[in-house]
Amino acid sequence: MLLLATDTSGKNGSIALVQCEGKACTILEVVPLTGGTFSAQLIPQIAALLQKHGFTKLDIGAFAVVSGPGSFTGLRVGLAAIKALAEVLQKPIVTVALLEAVALASKSQGNILAALDAGRNEIYLSEYTIRNSIAQLQREWLGTREQCLEAAARMPLVTPDSNLAEVAQSRGFQVERIPHPQSDAIARIGWRKIQSGETVEPQDLDANYIRRSDAEIFSGRNS
Repeated sequence: MLLLATDTSGKNGSIALVQCEGKACTILEVVPLTGGTFSAQLIPQIAALLQKHGFTKLDIGAFAVVSGPGSFTGLRVGLAAIKALAEVLQKPIVTVALLEAVALASKSQGNILAALDAGRNEIYLSEYTIRNSIAQLQREWLGTREQCLEAAARMPLVTPDSNLAEVAQSRGFQVERIPHPQSDAIARIGWRKIQSGETVEPQDLDANYIRRSDAEIFSGRNS
């Protein structure tokens, strides 16, 4: 099956074209996306990637997409594009949390803390239980760096954030710094979900921001 994976959650966005069969996935190509211009890049990049490898959109068998957390605008653009393509082509979609990809990049088993920089001196955090390359979400939240470090004192921390990793290591915590996950990792996770039937209908595709938008925050303050 030809699988198209996309990540428009932030400045490290990318597209991957992947051929999957059985338990194996062959990465045909990963194309980076520059944050802030996803609306202009995404569909032309997908079309160019397919053409380069001798495919058309009709050859796509399924979509894997990062559902969050990350940029409100980036996620909306990416999810809207995949939703439209999946509706037209009548193909399945699987969603992958970026923190899930962080967790599954770990070499650890059992309970781990996956962390991503959320800006504003905040951290996106998820606690997962890892068993046999499957990540079971226990909880997710938005915390301060200090709250992240408090949680990291209780379980291994996995993060691509070098500054956070260095501070946690300086306190003697168990830390695993990983490269920032790209769409090839999203595709592999997505393929396992497709095989286990964890697909969503286009109308049910939605983002998981974890952080509330500024509009929601200010609305709550004024109510």
